[in-house]
Amino acid sequence: QDAEVLGLKMALLDSFWGTDRGLAASSDSRAEINELITKAGRCRSLEALNPTPEPNEARQALGGTWRLAYTSNSELVALLALARLPLVRVGEITQSIDPMGQTVENRVELEAPLSKTSLSATATFEVRSSKLLQVSFEEGRVATPQLLADLQLPASLDLLGQQIDLAPLQGPLRSALGTLGGLLSQVPDLRIPVRNVQASSWLLNTYLDDSLRITRGDGGSVFVLVRD
Repeated sequence: QDAEVLGLKMALLDSFWGTDRGLAASSDSRAEINELITKAGRCRSLEALNPTPEPNEARQALGGTWRLAYTSNSELVALLALARLPLVRVGEITQSIDPMGQTVENRVELEAPLSKTSLSATATFEVRSSKLLQVSFEEGRVATPQLLADLQLPASLDLLGQQIDLAPLQGPLRSALGTLGGLLSQVPDLRIPVRNVQASSWLLNTYLDDSLRITRGDGGSVFVLVRD
């Protein structure tokens, strides 16, 4: 890659610092990010310097798993806001694309006390142009919760000023969690068919290289994804 593109990419990734993938982005941060993508001052923008003029035809570069680094999409920002709930953590948000099968899967990892799960949506897509994909969602899925194997139990608990020794309970509790985890592993994921004929969207891939993809969606929202 030439120095100009590399410099813009580094500046874009640096601009994400502290934005929590868009959730905590200030208006100034959003303006800076938008400028790097569309119009970088006196320099050309990343979209203008796109090294892949026909992203949807570059199957090897387009395919695979991409990790969300930043978005202005209001629905995804609302999902990221779940992390502000007590004891909830929003993990990786990924998009897996299979150009040959013309399928896409969006996946969000969630962690709560003692367990983790994921929400995903699968869809098919049609190539409408060298950059435009028409996406039709087919199924949502809630993964069976998994108990965290690396759960660390405290040796004691302060309750109303009194220290309660938890050491005698650790063995039985871990055994019970192990049994519960084995039972949960036999439960299939919850699958939710999408029957709404309007459950479709479009994606416009405006920048693509081996490590970075910039996509625009409905309402002009932007998604910046990096190779997982």
